[in-house]
Amino acid sequence: MVFKKLTFAMALAALLLTGCTDHRTHAGRLMDNYAEVVIPAPDLSDITDNGKEVLNLYRFAADEADNIYWKQYFGDKSLMTSLTDPDEKAYAMINYGPWDRIDDKAFIEGYGTKPAGMQFYPADMTDEEFQALDNPDKNSHFTLIRRDENGALQTVWYHDAYAEHIDKIASYLTAAADITIKPSVRAYLLAKVEGLRTDDYYASDKAWLDMTDSKMDLVIGPNETIDDERYGLKASYGAYVLLKNLERTEELSRFCAMLPELQQMLPGEEQYRNFVPGTESNIFSCNVIYYGGYTNAGFKVIAINFPYDTRVQEEFGTRTILFDNIIRDKFNRTVFPVGVQLFEGEQQAHMDANAFYWNIVFREVSKGLGVKETINGKGTVVQALGNEALTLEKVKSNVLGAWLTLRLVESHKIAALILGEDVLTTFVANVIRSTRFGNTEATGRANCIIYNYLLENGAFQRMESGRYHIDYARTRKAIEQLGAEILKIQATGDVDAARAFNDRYSVIGPTLKADIVALELEKVPVDIRFTYEK
Repeated sequence: MVFKKLTFAMALAALLLTGCTDHRTHAGRLMDNYAEVVIPAPDLSDITDNGKEVLNLYRFAADEADNIYWKQYFGDKSLMTSLTDPDEKAYAMINYGPWDRIDDKAFIEGYGTKPAGMQFYPADMTDEEFQALDNPDKNSHFTLIRRDENGALQTVWYHDAYAEHIDKIASYLTAAADITIKPSVRAYLLAKVEGLRTDDYYASDKAWLDMTDSKMDLVIGPNETIDDERYGLKASYGAYVLLKNLERTEELSRFCAMLPELQQMLPGEEQYRNFVPGTESNIFSCNVIYYGGYTNAGFKVIAINFPYDTRVQEEFGTRTILFDNIIRDKFNRTVFPVGVQLFEGEQQAHMDANAFYWNIVFREVSKGLGVKETINGKGTVVQALGNEALTLEKVKSNVLGAWLTLRLVESHKIAALILGEDVLTTFVANVIRSTRFGNTEATGRANCIIYNYLLENGAFQRMESGRYHIDYARTRKAIEQLGAEILKIQATGDVDAARAFNDRYSVIGPTLKADIVALELEKVPVDIRFTYEK
């Protein structure tokens, strides 16, 4: 699939919305933050009847993961589905609750500040109580913290807390395993059932990496810890139902053999990038046909690199999956218009959909590179950096993704007609676009950090016209330096340095605020939302 640039005229026309007076409700106006994208009914002409039934079962399972996520993030979904204001109800469905994911503020009366720990912890639990809880399971990604009948803290495993929903998911996946004609798919699905029932995903992660011969994929379970803004521990349930793009996957597969070489391309000292990625890593190109749970909430993910288990990463590797259809829509609807609005005319010409695609490819690949264990006995990077880890990991993967793309373009190892200037211009546009997520959650915070670091190091400057001029040589150097600095903090497990770095660079200053306002006035969407064609 070849992604083509939108013409400037088309992009500008998309920004010119009619109407001088907006009589909609507050929630109705907030809906403009998300451009509606229709996910068409998939072409299943080359899928067997058995395969079509498997896909249906995958979607049923994804819906149950969605039901679990509502309980994890907000609580009682019926409080949102019973809202009488249609705009509030629609926006609540996008945000999975009454809090706007852009600024964390409630857009429905009667709801206060969004809890940092969502529904993972008791609302009245103090940090001192949590620290005093003498139970190693409290740090698991797959336990809730609850009070017993005496008010004392205890841990509850996800498979017990959400047993009703997990039983349904297990039934759907077992039925899919019974009818699939692919042994690798059957092995994965049955291993996933066991993982869901025990909260031990080592075997299912390995089986998933072994499942390379299926045209369909289901990624389901608790993976991302982004919603736990209190301790960065608890994983949210989500699901993706995918159809593989075989031609594009074949094109991407050659980069798997390059992982050791890519690891050596990373900037900084050797001791700070000493991880050896597993040899069974693979890269898939897919179209998403359904999202469920955290994957569907607020800002839409356009690629993944799983599993997160560092044991599996080191022993076997990871799988990178690019969501081709969503990457294209995200670029056209949210990234390209930012470049048109904020960059000088001659640099607008370097906004490129292919450059965006490859930046995303290597952003995801970078998640499996770098360093996983500290070099000084502090355990894993996540254990050492705690709640600072996720933001820094997002900074790392974004920056190193652009760095690797740039290096591979310069060495002519990417078969696409893109220039280094295309890579850097598109990267900067996406960074500015992503700062609109705000600095209260990891993705927006990470991009604020990148923006401010690049600005401080002279990568770009904002001219009197209000448009940016990018200095490509300085941008290249700043990306290299930032990548090296993050790898050092991760490798040494220096939580104080991580906290100071995050706090220093995650601010939204006056220049960035002006950009955000300008994009809002032009009604450039922050992100996208989905409807599904029947």
